[in-house]
Amino acid sequence: MDRRSFLKLGGPQAKNADTSPASRIKVDPVFKLRNQQLPQIAQVSTGLEAYTGKFGWSEARHLLNRSLFGARKVEIEQAMADGLDATIDKLLAEWEEPSPPIYYDYNRDINAPQGSTWVTLPQNNGSGINVAAARRRSLRAWSVGLMVNQEVSLREKMTLFWHNHFATELQASGDVRFSYELLKLFRKYGLGNFKTLVEEVTVNPAMLVYLNGNQNRNGAPNENYARELFELFTIGKGPQIGEGNYTNYTEEDVREAAKVLTGWQPTGGGTGEGITAGEYRNGRHDKTTKQFSAAFDYHTIENQGEDEYKALIDMIFGQIETARYICRKLYRWFCYYIIDEFTEAFVIEPMVQLLIENQFEIKPVMRALLSSEHFYDPLRKGCMIKNPLDYVISMVRKLEFERPTVEEDYGFAYRIALYLYTEATQLQQQYLQPPSVAGWPAYYQEPVYYQAWVNSATLPNRQFYATLMSSAEGKKIQNKKVLKLDVFRLLEAVSDPVDPNIVVGEIGDILFPNGITDEQLVFLKDVLIPGLPDFEWTEEYILYITDPENPEPKMAVENRLRALVQTMVSLPEIHLS
Repeated sequence: MDRRSFLKLGGPQAKNADTSPASRIKVDPVFKLRNQQLPQIAQVSTGLEAYTGKFGWSEARHLLNRSLFGARKVEIEQAMADGLDATIDKLLAEWEEPSPPIYYDYNRDINAPQGSTWVTLPQNNGSGINVAAARRRSLRAWSVGLMVNQEVSLREKMTLFWHNHFATELQASGDVRFSYELLKLFRKYGLGNFKTLVEEVTVNPAMLVYLNGNQNRNGAPNENYARELFELFTIGKGPQIGEGNYTNYTEEDVREAAKVLTGWQPTGGGTGEGITAGEYRNGRHDKTTKQFSAAFDYHTIENQGEDEYKALIDMIFGQIETARYICRKLYRWFCYYIIDEFTEAFVIEPMVQLLIENQFEIKPVMRALLSSEHFYDPLRKGCMIKNPLDYVISMVRKLEFERPTVEEDYGFAYRIALYLYTEATQLQQQYLQPPSVAGWPAYYQEPVYYQAWVNSATLPNRQFYATLMSSAEGKKIQNKKVLKLDVFRLLEAVSDPVDPNIVVGEIGDILFPNGITDEQLVFLKDVLIPGLPDFEWTEEYILYITDPENPEPKMAVENRLRALVQTMVSLPEIHLS
């Protein structure tokens, strides 16, 4: 794969030659309805000042939809009861490290029976069998399963954010344990120190392999990681001001940084046991003095051995543009893709100052953003198109699909997660396999941004998934085990199910970021009880609950509810967050 294919419009998906489910994606490289320029939108006049308004259903739903992969009704209600500050505390609370991934489908490794973990075991066990493919499936299923079964915590949304920011490809990692260790870093530092995270990622085996740090040695420097460290991971280019000279760094800075980064190799892969790590080898390190440009005040870095890369990162983090770069990315991930002059001055700059004041700790910045007047502005609700993972997972969560925990049935639980992974892949977001080193285009490709998620190739697949998930048949996952919508389980979440107005309104309040309009209520109620007065639903429902084993009223209620849900998940609002 061309890791810098992000330089070409439409390139990332088209370049994917993987044999995984991504290879079945229909590519839409030139979507004729894409934005040609950033849209003109109403000005938001609120900044990062603390929100002081009502924290009701609308606000709680908005906060949790942006923080989780789909907010369930019970979670929204609990957030309302807890209040804004307590809910933010819960979202930002320290994370426990989840149990590691396990083998779940079939056993190809005599060292790791089904149901046991493989994360400290050699990938090649001497039997001639390479278990990488099975481990990749396990890691994908485990990762998506954590999103599906998440608690009220920012952990999984931040893990995906950092995976998009520090993009690496699972297929390219060689040893699957390298990718697992990188995901552990994202969870460990997800709300921690950004600078420390950059240091850890720089010498992480998955990154060393992906961007050729393992080939970077004295006398033959490889510039790949150094270039992305500047351009994509920390400070950003800024406008070009000359040949090989950008506002924030120069091509000579890239060459000098590559020398600083020489000498690191991954260890623990292949037949090795134990935890994988990066290892410094002094004989491969360039020990000359490195001279940087005027962009860094002609800073020099002398030989510091295995700690020298930290001196490079210190230099980069001494520039205010590094803080601006990551704050803009956080804003586009959690709020909106357009950053106008007002937003830059009254949201981004206060975030930048807060980040610097807190020595690049992410948590205070996220607390301020999620607690701000700007975040709860009506124009910031329902303005994002869900990424594919959010789309497929939120439907399962919001519609209360019954699914086992890993402890109850790890095989079924992992297969459900792998199915959702496959569906997201069909929608052009293959988790652990981003299309380029820049991540997914929806978060950087101006002026398209989120619009890239919905196009002539992906929209039919989104609609097919929604229809299947709301059907009576559901999706066969394993033998006779099916992932299927139980409309009666969904109805249990409705406060007054005898009233069709409440049934329609409350399900709409769960599924859509801004609920439903009065006109939509009329339209959707006519789907539930076409051309009939309200009491017809009331009487049918009472007949059902009076004798729930009677198949005739049960079928009548089920068919009406299923028709309602199928119509709802076909509406445009289902794609928004």
